[in-house]
Amino acid sequence: MEVLDLARWQFGITTVYHFLMVPLTIGLSLLVAVMQTAWVRTGDRKYLAMTKFWGKLLLINFAMGVVTGIVQEFQFGMTWSAYSRFVGDVFGAPLAMEGLVAFFVESTFLGLWIFGWDRLPKKVHLACVWAFSLATIASAYFILAANSWMQHPVGVEMVDGRPRLTSIWAVLGNNTVLAAFPHTVFGAFAVAGTFLVGIAAWHLWRRGDDGPVWRASVKLGTWVGVAAFTGLAITGDFQGKLMFEQQPMKMAAAEALCHTESPASFSVFAVGDVSRPDCENVKSVTVPALLSFLAHNDFTTEVKGIQDLLPLYQEKYGTNYPVDPKLGELSGKPIDYVPNLPVTYWGFRLMIGFGAIAAGAGLLVLWLTRAGRVPRGRWFAWLALGSVATPFLGNSFGWIFTEMGRQPFVVVPNPSGVDGVWMFTARAVSSSTPGEVLTSLIALTLVYGVLACVEVFLIRRYVRAGVAGVLPARGPDDDAGKRDDVLSFAY
Repeated sequence: MEVLDLARWQFGITTVYHFLMVPLTIGLSLLVAVMQTAWVRTGDRKYLAMTKFWGKLLLINFAMGVVTGIVQEFQFGMTWSAYSRFVGDVFGAPLAMEGLVAFFVESTFLGLWIFGWDRLPKKVHLACVWAFSLATIASAYFILAANSWMQHPVGVEMVDGRPRLTSIWAVLGNNTVLAAFPHTVFGAFAVAGTFLVGIAAWHLWRRGDDGPVWRASVKLGTWVGVAAFTGLAITGDFQGKLMFEQQPMKMAAAEALCHTESPASFSVFAVGDVSRPDCENVKSVTVPALLSFLAHNDFTTEVKGIQDLLPLYQEKYGTNYPVDPKLGELSGKPIDYVPNLPVTYWGFRLMIGFGAIAAGAGLLVLWLTRAGRVPRGRWFAWLALGSVATPFLGNSFGWIFTEMGRQPFVVVPNPSGVDGVWMFTARAVSSSTPGEVLTSLIALTLVYGVLACVEVFLIRRYVRAGVAGVLPARGPDDDAGKRDDVLSFAY
């Protein structure tokens, strides 16, 4: 295999695995802060138990997220050094802000929260978890600002063949990040809400001694999930309209829209080989004129298809790669501006589909557990636990679609931006040998596999233990006047 293919596989495997941790940390951190706030305000032990139980799972997930995230930055130098040289003047600022402003704040206040039980005043301790959770969200913004610049470069000028930052505020205020950030945060709360619902419903099915804890968790998770999925639909619509302007080829590929239509129909699903850019022998179930609305907010506007976009891309960015040994087998070959159609088309639908399943499962669990009811069939346990995976899958397919849909570019040209601020993925890799990249690919995949086993083991262990695993039970001599610290312990 070529270095390019190996490097893309390596970055894809490590990034998708890492991003399984990210949305749960973002969403769950804020929900744990809400739980602890409820405990401080009411003194109800139920909320303390919720804080302790879900906080323990948050810490496990956060630790694994940090370990797997560190590798991401090393990969820029290991396998994508040409890319790092090209974007370094721009990426330095938001990544430094993420590290210094967000991650250091995040880590500091998390440490105070972990070891501050029974050592800090209640309200100070509560402020620590809020600072940690808000810093986590801020950290996501800076990372998304960097990623959004790759999707839509702004705030730069070209100097000696490289983009030089002219306005950090343009990068941080990029309309692409303003659309991506709320969509990502809502996705994180969808993950956290479903996580609460699935695990708490399973505990209700087991009929333990902490029913009020699990019922409160189901209600909180469901309503957070409902709000999150509603927000996802609204922000997704806005983000889609923006992508039709900025990356029309990606969105045409997402619909397997091979030919221009006016009005354009939305494809619900297709039967046939969607990998062919001429879409021959493909039959789709469609909703008439809906794609025109999703793209341009009306039901009559034309939407360009792949075959009509190709000449525009070829005229502006060239028809062939340069003759350069560094490009390997792509040297001098025609540039394929069409993303992988099966991945973009089905990735887009799986993202939406898994999100819809997660939302439906959450509402169903809330209905089935109303007024103290708990179904006794084993199917309910499988429904509860199975639903936990769905928003994780939806998030993953969404990011796979986003990143693979911009190929063959690693930095996508801005249609109204500075000429030359774009980069082909084929030119972004390091001057490594296939053997070197294959070695790191195998090593990292094995390490990440081991880490996955460790996380599953720890999460399973503390989920099964329930509240008893994190909070000592009240003894017969406990009374309301006892200090709260007898009920808690340092993580």
